[in-house]
This record gives sequence, C-alpha cells and structure tokens, in this order.
Amino acid sequence: MNKNTKVKLIKKIDVTDIAGDKVMIDFETGKYYMLKGTAVDVWDNIQSEITIAELLEKLMAIYDVDEETCLKGIEDFLIQLENSKFISLT
Repeated sequence: MNKNTKVKLIKKIDVTDIAGDKVMIDFETGKYYMLKGTAVDVWDNIQSEITIAELLEKLMAIYDVDEETCLKGIEDFLIQLENSKFISLT
C-alpha cells in the first residue's frame, strides 16, 4: 500500500448515522460495526473511488495531526475494511 493506492468500496452495507457516529451492519455476516471520529470521515470519503494521497490530504485539512500519524491511521483502518471485504485496495 502506498499513497497512489486506490480505495474502492466493493460491498454495500447498511449504514445509520447516530449523533455523528455511524453504525454499519453487514447482513451477510451478521456483524455490526460502530465508527467514531476519524473513521467516520474516512468512511464518508471512500464512498467513491479515491487514492490514499487524496484521502490523506482531506483528513490533514480537517485534523491537526502530522502526516506520518495520519497516514498510519488511514492505513490501519483501511486494512481492517479490506479484511472485512468492504473495500479493495489497488
């Protein structure tokens, strides 16, 4: 994974907004996920294909964080989404 990696949503799941957080339900597996804070912003930005560099730029404009920390957080979360088969990274 690098900054040119493209993030593409590949699984449609039910998402509900609750007071700024998101609850995601995967009816195929019966699992649910609660997204808070930065994860909500990442999820909102990957609804259409985006590169990690573009995602990093958007989050750096929102949060007062250094690039290395921001990139690490993005990559960690995207790996979780990929492992759950919600996204593909190419």
